Amino acid sequence: MKTIIANNRQVQIVEENIPKVVADYVLIKTVFSVISPGTEISMLTQSEGQRFALGYSALGKIIECGEGTEPFQKGDLIACYGAPYVRHSEYLLVPKTLCRKIPDSVDPKEGALGGLGAIAIHALRIANLQFGETAIVAGLGILGQLLAQIAHAASYQVIPYDISPERASQFQSITGIKSMTTAEQLEDQIQRQTEGQGADAVFLCAGGKKSSLTTDSLKWIRDKGKVIIVGDIEPLFPRNLMFSKEAQILISRAGGPGRYDPIYEKNAVDYPYGFVRWTEGRNVGEYLRLLAQKKINVTPYVQDVTLLEKVEEAFQSLMTNHQSLTKVIQYEEGVDV
Repeated sequence: MKTIIANNRQVQIVEENIPKVVADYVLIKTVFSVISPGTEISMLTQSEGQRFALGYSALGKIIECGEGTEPFQKGDLIACYGAPYVRHSEYLLVPKTLCRKIPDSVDPKEGALGGLGAIAIHALRIANLQFGETAIVAGLGILGQLLAQIAHAASYQVIPYDISPERASQFQSITGIKSMTTAEQLEDQIQRQTEGQGADAVFLCAGGKKSSLTTDSLKWIRDKGKVIIVGDIEPLFPRNLMFSKEAQILISRAGGPGRYDPIYEKNAVDYPYGFVRWTEGRNVGEYLRLLAQKKINVTPYVQDVTLLEKVEEAFQSLMTNHQSLTKVIQYEEGVDV
């Protein structure tokens, strides 16, 4: 099978053996996977002298079920999330805890965004906001746009912000939510929308070292407000601003409880529902529910489809064209799903 890797700062397609199914795992023939530019381009640039598998969000058909994988069945169309089990590869052997069957009404390409959707949902859960509170989403890449749409669906008052006029305009055209492109616009909107109190939370969905966003975010929040780090941004927060507002600085780790826990992932042992209501797998399922009920619109994000054989060009395009949010990899042309 063909698998996409980062090798010495180059994207390569390599041949690997198709994995054999084992208990509590399903073997999936991949139909689509989605490139997460922030994570994967960072991995690519850090791969000098090393090899990394790329990717973590995909969709495919189950071709074989291991023992104990009920209610999954052969032929089910599955959204799955979480490296190293999920990656850009023609076949995936995935623990049942990281899979969710997609509803019939969901477009498969949109379902392939399940991993990114789970990450956005988990960030919102970390913030623990209340109905009607104000959330600034700073950075409108694919993750920021998903997060802002889901926050709006949850009835938070969303203020989107990105210095890229193209990304702000795209989000505004999809959602109808006024999007800011300058700090002055943003601060004026905060003043009007919160009656001068400040936002309840800022979600930092951008990346970068020594970004001014970390300092600015403390100016934008209310007294005892929250800043949630979602993107790969350096957490440099001035103490005086943190102290003056008794600000809460939180960081969101991937798609939810279970991530990086070998018991939950490798051993495929789910957490008890009554004790851990929202695992990473359940967050993928919630993303799919939002799609099925048309609470969010991700159709514009999955229009740029590339075949597996052209994936090197796709990554190069994402590195040079910063207005492109993502690309969907299709593994077999003309497949009916």
